[in-house]
Amino acid sequence: MLAVSVDALGSERMERRQMYQHIMVPLDGSELAECVFTHLDAIAAGCYVKKVTLISVEEPLHIYGGLESMFSDHEREQLEESRMVKDRSYLDGIAKRLNYKGAVVETKVLRGHVAHELANYADTNGVDLIIISTHGRSGVSRWVWGSVADKLLRSSCVPVLMVRAPGCVAGI
Repeated sequence: MLAVSVDALGSERMERRQMYQHIMVPLDGSELAECVFTHLDAIAAGCYVKKVTLISVEEPLHIYGGLESMFSDHEREQLEESRMVKDRSYLDGIAKRLNYKGAVVETKVLRGHVAHELANYADTNGVDLIIISTHGRSGVSRWVWGSVADKLLRSSCVPVLMVRAPGCVAGI
């Protein structure tokens, strides 16, 4: 017969609840990206999360078709800064709506290649869970469109919870 003390069981339950202390949620301003919040709410409450980081990454501005010469470096910087200000405002608005007991909700806006910046941030800032939405594309459409969620899953050392969009159709 195995004897386990009540204290040991309580300690084990508390340890599991504290498994995820810093959750990162990549957002891009779309309804699809925001479908993660019901999952975040449940995990944040059940694990007594200490920190949630809402994060957005702005890709470098690419202007094609010979139009690059129409913009000075200063104008290009102003365009990029304006996109980052818009992202900060969007994330701050969402952060104000979130209320997790005992958790700090912070926002970050980064510049660079999305999957790389997200994986790097998670790996260097103590993130222990990433929650991201995905279209769930497969086959040619995924190959053509790419998938930030898929790239993040493959490049990050942090666990990634991929949430399928509402209305997703099953299939291979």
